[in-house]
Amino acid sequence: MSPLVSVEDPADPRLGDYVQLREVNLRRMLEEEHGLFIAEGDKVIRRAAEAGYEPRSFLLAPRWLDSLSDVLEKWPEAPVYVVTEELAEQVTGFHVHRGALASYRRQPAVDLEDLLSGRRIAIFDDIVDHTNVGAGFRAAAAMGVDAVLITPTCADPLYRRSIKVSMGTVFQIPWTRLSSWPGALSVLKSHGFVTAGLALTDDSITLDDLTARHDEKLALIFGTEGHGLKPHVLEQTDLTVKIPMSGGVDSLNVASSAAVAFYATRV
Repeated sequence: MSPLVSVEDPADPRLGDYVQLREVNLRRMLEEEHGLFIAEGDKVIRRAAEAGYEPRSFLLAPRWLDSLSDVLEKWPEAPVYVVTEELAEQVTGFHVHRGALASYRRQPAVDLEDLLSGRRIAIFDDIVDHTNVGAGFRAAAAMGVDAVLITPTCADPLYRRSIKVSMGTVFQIPWTRLSSWPGALSVLKSHGFVTAGLALTDDSITLDDLTARHDEKLALIFGTEGHGLKPHVLEQTDLTVKIPMSGGVDSLNVASSAAVAFYATRV
């Protein structure tokens, strides 16, 4: 069993990984500097462990010690900081969902070439809302997408909010952050992918038209909230695709659009 450490001081330096989890800029610097991410909730903690991520520590209310005992036993070197839910709120800056957190070490980035053996890839370009990123990953995992690529300016899939919204599916679907965008599209095309950007343009084909093509390898690209994909990105895609709307609605939330497109193009 991991060593149990009762902590009563919210300023205890051993709790540094969990400080002010709602401060996005602070967390970005801390998590990048130390190569960590935070898992919130017992299910997400368990899924991160099952995916092979190595915990740095756990921050748990006493009621979680039994139900997570198998996870704690798997990583006996990781300390378990046992705190009240009130103290956890003082440290993190918000009411911790169900009183269970863990700090995990990030894994090395996956090389793009290692993700191109599948048939369907999703690309999230400059999506800045962590909730949308998490929901997009959840939809990709649920609809059998083989891998997700995120562009340099996309929000972090391993930010706490993204992980929570994804229900831990960010741990099960292969993904990487692209170093070159939209330059990476040429790499995908060289591996046989048809690249399709979701956008409301005059030359867009419908999603039904896309599925009727039965492309062997397909990369679906989704743009930022509000403005969508930029013109210089669309210039380099093979196709532009739209989801027909009715009822006076012009578009869907990007995560909803992704879910519809993933379902329609499933194999």
